[in-house]
Amino acid sequence: MGLEDRRGVGADVYQPAEDSHLLAQAACDRLLQDDDELRDGETGPFVLEVGTGSGYIAGRIDAETTARVVAADLNPHAVRQAREQGLEAVRADLVAPFADGAFDAVVFNPPYLPTDPENEWDDWMERALSGGEDGRAVIDPFLADVGRVLAPDGVVYLLVSSLTGVDEVVEEAGEHGFSAVAIADDSFPFETLTVLELIT
Repeated sequence: MGLEDRRGVGADVYQPAEDSHLLAQAACDRLLQDDDELRDGETGPFVLEVGTGSGYIAGRIDAETTARVVAADLNPHAVRQAREQGLEAVRADLVAPFADGAFDAVVFNPPYLPTDPENEWDDWMERALSGGEDGRAVIDPFLADVGRVLAPDGVVYLLVSSLTGVDEVVEEAGEHGFSAVAIADDSFPFETLTVLELIT
């Protein structure tokens, strides 16, 4: 779905698209497997969705699993939209404000479209879509810090596009102590989307 199709309703907020659906389904499937292992009286995982946009993914996780979900976004319009859906939502730059070891899982559909600096348009939708020249301008700092907020045995579910370079993201994740496995993918004429599960 192109940028021109996202204008109108929620014009300043990334609305659900193919990438959102793929990541939401993959994360819910994995978290539901964990639910099956809960003993009586145990609570579900504490999950952070970074860059929540419309709140679609956090909403799916909240509705379909036992997880307690926090939705975070730098965009104040996105935080407001997520709260309007009844989600616990906070304004945050990636994982910066969160406590060490706080989350059992972190879910992120990052801005990943490679963008020529001369063609950037400098608004909230650019922040939601543009991954800088190589598509990894937001992914790399996320990978550098996300391990800090994970509880022991915590996991990251990260969506990556072939436009960004899946191998390069896996290599960067490895430099920060993560092993990566692809748990879902979907192909389109212009790209392949892959959900990576990252564990330490």
